[in-house]
Amino acid sequence: MNKDILKLYLVTDRPLSLGRDIEQIVREAVEGGVTIVQLREKECSTGEFVALARRLKALLAPLGVPLIINDRVDVALAADADGVHIGQSDMPYKDARRLLGYDKIIGLSVENFEDLERANAMDVDYIGISPVYGTPTKSDTAEPFGLEGLHKAVAMSAHPTVAIGGMNAQTIGEVIAAGADGVAVVSAICSAPSPREATKELWNVIKNNE
Repeated sequence: MNKDILKLYLVTDRPLSLGRDIEQIVREAVEGGVTIVQLREKECSTGEFVALARRLKALLAPLGVPLIINDRVDVALAADADGVHIGQSDMPYKDARRLLGYDKIIGLSVENFEDLERANAMDVDYIGISPVYGTPTKSDTAEPFGLEGLHKAVAMSAHPTVAIGGMNAQTIGEVIAAGADGVAVVSAICSAPSPREATKELWNVIKNNE
């Protein structure tokens, strides 16, 4: 996997999208420079999740932007998504890899340095360092790493790294400067009046701090 695809990583969030369709948010974000999209759905039915994933796959595939499914290996398989992102309490990595095969991307969230050490022994494609800062978009997160902890985690990791939690135009510059390969953004894009323009602003910050 080319780690450049991780640079500006959109994670969708329907409640934060101001009533707009997820497809609209994703389309504008990709036009603004998003390099990879994770579809995160916590409330909809499995059928709705698969249908939405298929629509996004059809939108993103011609543009060369990977579609990642949050948590749900079954949905990723049904929609032929490019991969999944799993957390510490989701399907174990070995099972996800066995089901998806080695041609799919698997990302794994790590919430502390012990998680990171275990991840180093796996052949995951990237890790999500979560959370770097406190964030209102998830209430069940662990103690934040902070910038110093992120720097240490990046140095320890055997895999490409994506910083998750509190990522916005004010924070991503220092995160990229600390060595993270990418940033995962939720509300800074999903809740922006113009997801396209917000993404362009974020992209400029990334380029200025690489």
